Amino acid sequence: MLVKVYDIKHRLFNFTAGISMNLEKVIFGFFIVLAMTLNFGFFLGDIDNPSHHHVYELYAAIVVSLIATVLKFGDRTHVGAILLSTSLAADLQLITAAILWAALGGKMDEASLITYIVSLSGGALMANFVSVILLISETIGQRR
Repeated sequence: MLVKVYDIKHRLFNFTAGISMNLEKVIFGFFIVLAMTLNFGFFLGDIDNPSHHHVYELYAAIVVSLIATVLKFGDRTHVGAILLSTSLAADLQLITAAILWAALGGKMDEASLITYIVSLSGGALMANFVSVILLISETIGQRR
């Protein structure tokens, strides 16, 4: 009887440990993909049409990108370092776009300003795209 109770506890512990590890990977992947999709949503549209690019979508992309960056800290592999560097590049470009929008909002032609902002967002989108490709390639390369 005692052996069976131990066996049940051992199986239950391994089952819950597997769930928490997978949950961590799910959250990690979720924020990486969400950062890219929010950035893509902001980037999509006519480059010089301000009504196609909403400021709150840019700020949401920045917040999610910063969360994804924080989640990438602690991975000490080579792929982890590349993931972190792509995330930092995206953060830098998105934050620069937000500062540009805040600083030059009423002082510059709106179509010209939104062109600069969307261009910076496009660079961040490329960095996010590289990050997602690396995440997918690392996932495919892992063995069970």
